Formats: sequence, C-alpha cells, structure tokens
Amino acid sequence: QVQLVESGGGLVQAGGSLRLSCTASGRTFRSMVMGWFRQAPGKEREFVSAVSWSGGSTYGADSVKGRFTMSRDNAKNTVYLQMNSLKPEDTAVYYCAAKNSWAVSPPTRGYDYWGQGTQVTVSS
Repeated sequence: QVQLVESGGGLVQAGGSLRLSCTASGRTFRSMVMGWFRQAPGKEREFVSAVSWSGGSTYGADSVKGRFTMSRDNAKNTVYLQMNSLKPEDTAVYYCAAKNSWAVSPPTRGYDYWGQGTQVTVSS
C-alpha cells in the first residue's frame, strides 16, 4: 500500500507561483510513475502532469506547458509541481497520484493510488 500526502497549496495572485509537494510512503516509490491531476468546482478531474520513475521523462497537459514543471526526488520519496505564471483558471484541488508501472504511457490514466488533495486558489 502507498500513501500520498500533498502540501504547498494556497492562495496566490494571478501571475504568481506555487510549488506543490507530494510525499509517498512505501519502498516502491522509485519504481512508480507519478502524476498530478486537478479538479475545479463543477468540472471533472483532469490530468496535469506526469513523471517517469527515473525523473528523466515528463509529460504535461497543453494548458500548463511552459508554466508548470514536474520533478521528483527518489531519495526523499517526493514529487514536486512547480507552478509559475498562475492564472485564475488554474484554481482547483490538486491531487497527487501513483501508478504501479515502469511505463508512463499513457500518462493520463491507470493510476492506483491517490492523495487527499491540496487547494490552489488563484485570484485575479
């Protein structure tokens, strides 16, 4: 079993930055694909970004490319989502997810574990 705990959410003005963290329990972290998803009020949960087990490959939704960067530190069992140039439409609950797979593809689905989420609010 893997437990995921997100942190780093908060309130920020448009154009600002936040860095989300997700720390995982369990020894299998370094063999897992990790992802970030988000869900805005009244909308379905959507894919944001994913990173391969080594951190060598990352994937991002078109809506966040050039603004968000995902990374991981396997020594700390932690993944990060650096969010820059935030927009009001980025407001959502952000969820960390883990997939029991060496292969990322597809990066948008197939996740086995989910965190509780952290709220990100971007004011205009």
